[in-house]
Amino acid sequence: MSEFTVVEVGPRDGLQNEKTPLSVDDKVSLITRLVTAGARRVEAVSFVNPKRVPQMAGAEEVMEQLPRDAGASYIGLVLNRRGLDRALAAGVDEVNVVVVSTDEFSTRNQGCTVAEGISAALDIVQEARVAGVFSTVTIAASFGCPFSGEVAADHVVDIVRQVAAAGPDEIALADTIGVGVPAQVRALAAGAGRVASEIPLRWHFHNTRNTGYANALTAFDLGAAALDSSVGGYGGCPFAPAATGNIASEDLVYALERSEVSTGIDLAAMVETAEWLAGKLGQDVPALLGRAGPFPGPA
Repeated sequence: MSEFTVVEVGPRDGLQNEKTPLSVDDKVSLITRLVTAGARRVEAVSFVNPKRVPQMAGAEEVMEQLPRDAGASYIGLVLNRRGLDRALAAGVDEVNVVVVSTDEFSTRNQGCTVAEGISAALDIVQEARVAGVFSTVTIAASFGCPFSGEVAADHVVDIVRQVAAAGPDEIALADTIGVGVPAQVRALAAGAGRVASEIPLRWHFHNTRNTGYANALTAFDLGAAALDSSVGGYGGCPFAPAATGNIASEDLVYALERSEVSTGIDLAAMVETAEWLAGKLGQDVPALLGRAGPFPGPA
């Protein structure tokens, strides 16, 4: 059985769009449950202005209380140099810096143009390397923008080319609003391979139009280094109208494990964590597996 990395983004992307903010203690409990279930790369916190995204408040306090002896790598999302400084001081294992593919969305999301976002990302990658911290550059809205509409694959590939010049440890392509289809995955994978073949490619999908899992499995077949998912299928972007949840960790793990791909994640524990989180948020679990249950196999 082959092995594959699933990056758990529930504590960050899963929570950032929820109306009910979790306490620091509940965030720590969530992350601890995910690590106990087998998650080894966890996007734990976001070092953004809590006035803009109040659900992400308390990042330093969360990092201070996380278990450090469980073999997990904790990722902090950063948008600028101030965020990087906070992340490094908090002791993150990885930083994930976001570049949005269109000017209108980039301005709404992080107050800068695409060119300014690329420049900031190049600086953050270089500083992270000096600090000995793993860096990922995520290109958001790689499959489409809620304001500008279609985003050409060639445009995204050109951004990949530019950020690759800084030598990040990983590049992630994100379908932030869930408009992508497998044909786009293939086009972007081919383009990224032409301009940055030496950099591992990670993918981030939302299931807004029920294409997220098809996209994820297509990316896996094309040699993805990692796939993002969120426990329970929670998530969305507070600055993207009608953005809905990520693909669910339990559903993705089920698909991979049934395909004889080991993720190291305990499916039952992940489903239990999704149900625990639903109780904290006061809503039903968005993911399907928690309701249908895993297929039991032959009697």
